[in-house]
Amino acid sequence: MEYGICNLSVIPLRAEPDDRSEQVSQVLFGEIFEITDWKENWVKITTANDEYTGWIGRLQFIMLGHLAYKRFKQTPPPLTYRAVTQAWKIANNSILYLPMGSSLAFLEGTTCHIGDDRFEIIGEIGETENIAVTATSFLNTPYLWGGRTHFGIDCSGFTQAVFKLQGVNLLRDASQQFEQGYKVNSLHETKLGDLAFFDNADGKVTHVGILISSEKIIHASGKVKIDSIDDRGIFSDELRRYTHKLKVIKRMF
Repeated sequence: MEYGICNLSVIPLRAEPDDRSEQVSQVLFGEIFEITDWKENWVKITTANDEYTGWIGRLQFIMLGHLAYKRFKQTPPPLTYRAVTQAWKIANNSILYLPMGSSLAFLEGTTCHIGDDRFEIIGEIGETENIAVTATSFLNTPYLWGGRTHFGIDCSGFTQAVFKLQGVNLLRDASQQFEQGYKVNSLHETKLGDLAFFDNADGKVTHVGILISSEKIIHASGKVKIDSIDDRGIFSDELRRYTHKLKVIKRMF
């Protein structure tokens, strides 16, 4: 088995080995993965944090040895908690802008050691905040299919990103997250941080959001926003209509 690590700020994970293929997710700085296939300028990977599969560009990562991969898995590195953290790449005197939730791989002092590259972290990386504070920091982030950052995010990327900073690993898609945690019987029994899942006419889970009270939900739909929720589902305060049908509420921690 071969392994790699992302040494760029954020890279697209695509469904197929083609620049025109849809972005299904993203790989953030310092995240590691298994390499399962090579095809010309593309590499098929499975991410370590959520076991998600897709294709990345061959020039968008560096190789990682088995022992380093094992060490990373056994002792996860510190994360960045600010929307953007600057990292100075010493070799060519350039700046990388790291999104929230980036992994500061093989950190010694304030320097990340990724292969032969050295990245000096500039300023503070922040610290764990209340889940509501973390979630609302994403307000007005535009919806982006496959996105995981403050510059564009999808519904399950949003919940995954927020929970990652609470030390809870969620899977990537809403339908996968739906299989995690345990059921909460009603909105009246919910607490801050519970996840609400929504389905389509066929009963398939297609959307997820974070409850901030029994009457309000924060979610990514067009943009990250706060809407009203009741037993029927999400009522869009902007559109003045119901937009998502409630299926179930689940608690992850």
